[in-house]
Amino acid sequence: MLNIRFATDYLLHRLKSKNRHGVHSPFVYRLVDEVIYDFDAKKVYTDVENIREQLFIDNRIITITDLGAGSHVNNNRQKKISDIANNALKPPKLAQLLYRLVADLKPKNIIELGTCLGITTLYLQKAAPEAAVYTMEGCPETAGVAKETFKKGNIGNIEPVIGNFDDTLPGVIKKLAQLDFVFVDGNHQKDATLNYFEWCLPKVHENTMLIFDDIYWSTGMKEAWAQIKAHPQVTVTIDLFWIGLVFFKPAQAKEDFLIKI
Repeated sequence: MLNIRFATDYLLHRLKSKNRHGVHSPFVYRLVDEVIYDFDAKKVYTDVENIREQLFIDNRIITITDLGAGSHVNNNRQKKISDIANNALKPPKLAQLLYRLVADLKPKNIIELGTCLGITTLYLQKAAPEAAVYTMEGCPETAGVAKETFKKGNIGNIEPVIGNFDDTLPGVIKKLAQLDFVFVDGNHQKDATLNYFEWCLPKVHENTMLIFDDIYWSTGMKEAWAQIKAHPQVTVTIDLFWIGLVFFKPAQAKEDFLIKI
């Protein structure tokens, strides 16, 4: 049933969505044309993907502590790192899109909810090397593998935060004067997603970008995405099906865009 619903949502999105030529907002047109549709190869892609390849053949077994909605693929507590790499990591196309979005935004701070094995974290940090990166993970053993990934990527300015997001996220938000970039990729449940969104709101500003992953993952996530779009502080959203981008620009007319990728 899940696969049928998901496939239906995907087909409907493809039918309704536009490319850059159907976008009349200058802000969104530039973002789509120069960032989202920038498909040129970059050296950083090769560097990070070489590290991903090592995870694909890592047959060590770790114990998963799953504090969220779990996985539609494999809910066993004991998992091979290679299986996690194949089933849970963001695919290159999406991870590299996140890299471009961060490189364009030039944030001073980044929060990532859902470190997994650290590949997406590498892309985020390499896109903004001077930014303070707080990457949050509920599973200690998964976070341990991610730390190995960070060493292989030779990156700094990353602060791993391990524990339940409900306990750890408020503290990270509290110590930042404002939030520049937040990527929510963990605990894919409606109430949790809306809580994370609400906790971020007091610290957002006109250049903040929030990104929510898997907005069509479940009926609950679709409902959460609808409520986020309708919030009065939100002015522009970009629905890319796999992820949703949220902006808080007072000068922009309130509008929701569906964009093909």
